[in-house]
Amino acid sequence: MCTRGEHPMVYHRVRGVYPGRFQPMHRGHLQVIKWALEKVEELVIVIGTAQESHTIANPFTAGERMVMIREALRESGIDMSRVYIVPVPDILMNAVWAHYLKLYVPEFRYGIARNPLVVRLFKEAGYEVLVPPPYDRDKYSSTRIRRMMILGDEGWRELVPPAVARVIDEIKGVERLREVTGRD
Repeated sequence: MCTRGEHPMVYHRVRGVYPGRFQPMHRGHLQVIKWALEKVEELVIVIGTAQESHTIANPFTAGERMVMIREALRESGIDMSRVYIVPVPDILMNAVWAHYLKLYVPEFRYGIARNPLVVRLFKEAGYEVLVPPPYDRDKYSSTRIRRMMILGDEGWRELVPPAVARVIDEIKGVERLREVTGRD
């Protein structure tokens, strides 16, 4: 029975957690998100390594990545009322990672991952795991995209949603990445 206009069972909605660094978010990530939203009522997108930025592996801040993801999802017509975007700093103890994650995100049933370590950590913590299709992982790789940016290959723009390219341009992300690598 609902009282005071509350929605029934809000806390117990079927949620999945999709962790990633999203450095930057690319079209493969977007495909996984769309796939996951077909499987769960709500999706928690966890921005991992939230404490790190301005490095070759992690050039973008957690806040910048939040904006990239949000704008890409909105541009794709995804119902944002079904999505949480949560930055989570690293913990360097894999055995307790899934339990640590619970401190930052709403209750969830599914871990969503392809990474074998992440799959194992979710399973060991008692979560069911949904493994998405690979979505052309050789092509859609944040490492590859960052390398293209460093080398001045504008083809990186085709690998990310247009909204992500716009955010990267606004924050001068390519210039930042080239500076931290020592390239002009």
